[in-house]
Amino acid sequence: MTKHIFVTGGVVSSIGKGLTSASIGMLLEARGLRVRMQKLDPYINVDPGTMSPYQHGEVYVLDDGSETDLDLGHYERFTEGPLTRNSNYTTGQIYLRVIEKERKGQFLGKTVQVIPHITDEIKSVIRKVGEKDVDVVITEIGGTVGDIESLPFLEAIRQYPLAAGRENCLFIHLTLVPYLKAAGELKTKPTQHSVGQLRQIGIQPDILICRCEQSITRDERDKIALFCNLPPQAVIEERDKDFSIYEVPLSLVSNGLDEQICQRLGLSTQPPNVEPYNDLLHRLRNPKHEISIAVVGKYAEHKDAYKSIYESLDHAGIHHHAQIRVGRIQSADVEDEGAECLLSGYDGILVPGGFGERGIEGKLQAVRYAREKDIPFFGICLGMQCAVIEYGRNVAGLDGANSTEFDKDTANPVICLLDEQHEITQMGGTMRLGSQPAVLVDGSKSKLAYGKSSIDERHRHRYEFNNEYRQQFRDAGLEFAGTSPDGKLVEIIELPQHSWFVAVQYHPEFKSKPTRAHPLFAGFVRAAIDRRSGRQLKKFAPEESNTQTV
Repeated sequence: MTKHIFVTGGVVSSIGKGLTSASIGMLLEARGLRVRMQKLDPYINVDPGTMSPYQHGEVYVLDDGSETDLDLGHYERFTEGPLTRNSNYTTGQIYLRVIEKERKGQFLGKTVQVIPHITDEIKSVIRKVGEKDVDVVITEIGGTVGDIESLPFLEAIRQYPLAAGRENCLFIHLTLVPYLKAAGELKTKPTQHSVGQLRQIGIQPDILICRCEQSITRDERDKIALFCNLPPQAVIEERDKDFSIYEVPLSLVSNGLDEQICQRLGLSTQPPNVEPYNDLLHRLRNPKHEISIAVVGKYAEHKDAYKSIYESLDHAGIHHHAQIRVGRIQSADVEDEGAECLLSGYDGILVPGGFGERGIEGKLQAVRYAREKDIPFFGICLGMQCAVIEYGRNVAGLDGANSTEFDKDTANPVICLLDEQHEITQMGGTMRLGSQPAVLVDGSKSKLAYGKSSIDERHRHRYEFNNEYRQQFRDAGLEFAGTSPDGKLVEIIELPQHSWFVAVQYHPEFKSKPTRAHPLFAGFVRAAIDRRSGRQLKKFAPEESNTQTV
């Protein structure tokens, strides 16, 4: 019988349910269990694909093309279980499915209501995740207890044990225990109220995880347990981690969370193997190198907009025993202040994806600065398109080269709409999405990084390199290092004579893990380390520059 863990949150939003859920999944996998992750989001949008990054952070794309919540990035970085479109549902999707059934007459004329029709649909999507060869399903409920839009999901998980069996279901509630400096003490009342609201709905948490800045004393733990109807050992402390989010699983192990979960669900397992996380934390705490990377983006001031990119840079730093200082640079500021002013001194420059014309000229300046100064450069999605536009204008002699996304009447449309996109009118879920194959060119930096000739990477775009300009770019020295198997779509461009100038049409950041850095991010960071080392050697020991290794 598949076991189910339901994770809810209280007191405040953005409390870390996704990271905590992912950590629990990792610990159960480390015990040898087969785990699947799921996120149920209370917003009415069908998916986050049409939402602004300022509203919801990055859109995380799965292999099957699903556009999902960024918490699924945490799930994939921490766990190995596959994620599919069944791993993320929104209120919009649930209601859409029910309405489609009603239009087809599947309810036989009955009045369609929240209970039982909406809650039955929610329960059905939970069951889907645990149908095949799964030991534990972890379902995170988005939002905060007390939010009106979360109520159907909470009612559905209240009902779930009635059919699945209470012994097969576990409720974990994540809450905040704030520290008031003026009073010099932790306050447990918000947690009491949060659990009280949950109990009014009919859900008694089995385990309470308390986010806090200061350690919870024995007396405070006993007080929380008494008022929340729990044994003291079921109150788990989760202190804020200033050093790294990858400390969270080890913190939960030290507090016995995984052991309690296994006991409550009757799971007989081996102790968790957390050695890979001990190793990566050792690498983080004892770096051999320190480098700086500038991320020049439209949404740079909002860190969740490029969440997976920042994590992937960290993964590459872990791989190379390097501490990475990331500079988040607004591309619009580069337009105003110039690339030399804002980018001088960085060891690498990364231009990520995005949509819309704002800040494009700043990205083009950043690309040119990296190209002309021989600074390691990595372009992703729109970053690749900007690299093509910049090279077309300033090297290939294509005056006014541009993308038809920004200038429909440009004289040289080096980036244009994909053929398959011309007849599409709706925005949601209609881009080129999900895992797509590519073949790599012998001798390219990309093939050297991947160590193989064919790859599969995740895409999310409408525009692509215009094939009518391939020969002109080749003649100007640009290498097409990767294409779709039929050769029709450009996937990777490189400058062979540059120290590291690689740009890709896909999103490699979606396939990077802390214990397994993505090859291109690892190659980019390696190039930045080499640049930093070379600069230091020239400054301090020029006679050793040809022999000393990093």
